[in-house]
Amino acid sequence: MDRLQTMSVFVRVAEEGGFAAAARRLNISPPSATRAVSELEARLGARLLHRTTRSLQLTEAGQRYLADCRRILSEVAEADRHAAGVHATPSGRVSMSASVLFGRMVVAPILLDVLEDYPQISISATFVDRVIHLMEDGIDIAVRIAELPDSSLPAVRVGSVRRVLCAAPDYLAARGRPLVPADLLGHATIDLVNFSPGGEWTFAGGAAGERVRLRSRFLVNNADTAIAAVVAGRGITRVLSYMVTPQLQAGALELLLEDFEPPAVPVHVLHKEPGQTSARVRAIVDYLVARLRTDPTLTG
Repeated sequence: MDRLQTMSVFVRVAEEGGFAAAARRLNISPPSATRAVSELEARLGARLLHRTTRSLQLTEAGQRYLADCRRILSEVAEADRHAAGVHATPSGRVSMSASVLFGRMVVAPILLDVLEDYPQISISATFVDRVIHLMEDGIDIAVRIAELPDSSLPAVRVGSVRRVLCAAPDYLAARGRPLVPADLLGHATIDLVNFSPGGEWTFAGGAAGERVRLRSRFLVNNADTAIAAVVAGRGITRVLSYMVTPQLQAGALELLLEDFEPPAVPVHVLHKEPGQTSARVRAIVDYLVARLRTDPTLTG
């Protein structure tokens, strides 16, 4: 096999977790798949896979090489499409990521409309509440709710989301409404730990703002759980504004301390093609940017 073929086999073996499964997907024999990876390792002078009778695991060198192979093979495929004159027609698979709740509530409906308008595109969406590295994880596009560090990746700001405090009307009727951040110390708070490092909620006010160290008895790492608890009247929580849009519209929750909210969190669409952007990636990026900039859950 030539170098690109052996790289393709290695990628498939790593993704399928075994030689036999990879061989079936590639329509080759298992010995051919094994031989291709062995040839690759011999050429590189490095072990890419740890092999046992029961498992197959990437070595550290294998993990790095897998990311490089995915990028190279993607670029080769894109070059072929460009040379064949189909670069202007959006087609092929695009992978993207977003956080779980934002992905379900906001991004997924947009992606389904993309598929309706571009029948030659397919999308693999990963919704997880952690930062995915586009180059290392083979992701084409990401929607990030965060300040972005300096990066060579192209990024477009599409809006922002507020960090809001909310509680149910029944809770507020029974316990009273906090008027300043310090009043929270006399309330039951439900802490979404991903948003409050060290158990502190920060607020606007003064030169350095105000910090309140919570004494929360219920700490969760899932926004759905925190929201369900406050809807049930069990306390006050802080979440991103889009997360509670349905509950606020239905009157199940009310916003608190709006005059003390910290700065809003920006939302960006970014992708991993800083040079010649493929038609399929450009089509989805443009679609996301246009829709998110008019989405009522985001502010300007």
